[in-house]
Amino acid sequence: MFEELTTRFESIFKKIRGQGKLSQDNVADAMRDVKRALLEADVNYKVVKKFVAGVTEKALGADVLNSITPGQQFVKAVYDDLAALLGGSARTVRFHTNRLNIVVLAGLQGSGKTTTCAKLALHYRKQGHRPLLIACDTHRAAAVDQLETLGKSLSVPVYADRAKEPLDICKNGLVLARQEGNSLAVIDTAGRLHVDAEMMAELKELCAAAKPDEIYFVADAMSGQDAVNAAAEFYKEIRYSGVILTKMDGDARGGAALSIVDVVGVPLQFVGTGEKPDGLELFHPERMASRILGMGDIVSLVEKAQENFDQEQGRKLEKKIRSSSFTLQDFLEQIRQMKNMGSLSELIAMIPGAGSQLAGATVDEKALMRIEAMICSMTAQERDRPGIIDGNRRRRISTGSGTTVQDINKLLKQFDTMKTMMKRVNKIGSKRGHAAALRNMFPF
Repeated sequence: MFEELTTRFESIFKKIRGQGKLSQDNVADAMRDVKRALLEADVNYKVVKKFVAGVTEKALGADVLNSITPGQQFVKAVYDDLAALLGGSARTVRFHTNRLNIVVLAGLQGSGKTTTCAKLALHYRKQGHRPLLIACDTHRAAAVDQLETLGKSLSVPVYADRAKEPLDICKNGLVLARQEGNSLAVIDTAGRLHVDAEMMAELKELCAAAKPDEIYFVADAMSGQDAVNAAAEFYKEIRYSGVILTKMDGDARGGAALSIVDVVGVPLQFVGTGEKPDGLELFHPERMASRILGMGDIVSLVEKAQENFDQEQGRKLEKKIRSSSFTLQDFLEQIRQMKNMGSLSELIAMIPGAGSQLAGATVDEKALMRIEAMICSMTAQERDRPGIIDGNRRRRISTGSGTTVQDINKLLKQFDTMKTMMKRVNKIGSKRGHAAALRNMFPF
């Protein structure tokens, strides 16, 4: 979602770092570019104005102007204020495991509430909870069917009653949850195409009866400032505790994510990507700021890997990386496991420096299938020693995998680039430890 904005920031930072000394003029030029980049990303104008003023004040301070590395200090000022704009730090909700916790999801129709209900249930089940989904959206056709299907796919129970009104469904579902010993009830509510009095009255009545521990407003990130405006309207009526932005893997400009916290004053709790049940992440403002500015997000990358990779395989992989013996066979195995971690383009964006080093490299599911086919068409010796793959071998591999020699060349080049980046990360980590390695990823 933030690819274009990231590219703009990288260009601005490159220019400002090239200045031997900062002055009011070059700071003003840089901030003008920052302002234009944010506005073109559909960020709320008042938010942009406030952000630019704050960064400008810091950038013109004595600590920055008199610094040995003023360009890097300028980048730090942008990073700090961007992280603050996104909420400062992650809000972690700790639910009790010895009683029923209740979560209500609200939002407009089409925002992804029903899918998010299932994602939340899976998220908290991984933390040891016993969730129950309650289908209170009786207005949208097939909403109940959708929730039941999602629940069945995850082996999560769903309470539904097509003959009852939403308030009665809510009350009866909570009674069942307590009888069955569930520790979490996630309630799906009805939405509309726009904010209206009937919907708000129903939602208020349901929340009054449920007495939820958390109320999350679900917004479609691709709807831009419309999502921000809807969030503000809902908050006037329902004092929800957090926001969940869905479709963060879309091709929108990202203005909603950068505006909603400041405009509404409520933390961004989760971000959703894709339709898969595991496509939900706890929102970390500082990590998102790092991604947007092209600095990567190695912490989230490690967390995703820990969730999806076998520990023994991880130890073997670490050993190979440390000894620089990572092969195409290892690459193939990692690609197959990365499919379970989400979009590969998002994973690449989490690697510090990858945005610029892999500029122009687009990887989709079909591309992954082609890579698998190419590596599978290689002999064991070729996978272990790609340096021996000469012209004749490349032609044979391309014929066997249904690809071109140019595809083989591109794969081998990308593999070499990845090995170089792995050596870089490994070198930093081995010298100074994990925490220092993370700090060193930042250009300040």
